[in-house]
Amino acid sequence: MSSTDSQDFTYADVGATRDQGFCPPGFHSMNVRTRLGEGEEVFRRASEAVLTWEMHRAMGVGIDAGADRAAPGVDVTVTLAGMIKAPCRVVWTVEEPRRAGWAYGTLPGHPETGEESFVVDRTGDGTVWLTVNAFSRAAKWYAKAGGPATRGFQHAYARRCGSVLRNLATQGGADA
Repeated sequence: MSSTDSQDFTYADVGATRDQGFCPPGFHSMNVRTRLGEGEEVFRRASEAVLTWEMHRAMGVGIDAGADRAAPGVDVTVTLAGMIKAPCRVVWTVEEPRRAGWAYGTLPGHPETGEESFVVDRTGDGTVWLTVNAFSRAAKWYAKAGGPATRGFQHAYARRCGSVLRNLATQGGADA
């Protein structure tokens, strides 16, 4: 764990992204689902890329994590554009035969307040999906000033996660 270990989450409903339909009052919800491909190998590769931060790193964001793999209690700071630091802590993980992923919640200093999950699942017909589910609201002045543009950026980021992960899982490369 990093130095943010003693800090508290900046929102009350910690772990609530497990229920994709839940959004606390005063927060904006987001649910972006991307088809990655088909089959066990695509699921395995996608799951590993999500659980080991590879998807995020392949997107070009900085990742400073307290462990090589997502696990509850692991602190992670995401750095965007080399300037915006977003401290988070993993609140839950899942590793099942057809479902794998994790969620992190915001810590003090993050430009947003809320939680975001990244879950890979393989449906009964073998199709593999990434679902990015979140609830958030602006915390820093610049996120508040961005208004709807900030939420647009979050949706674009979630779609980019799917594009990058599809490439990692089907072709093994970082280009999307």
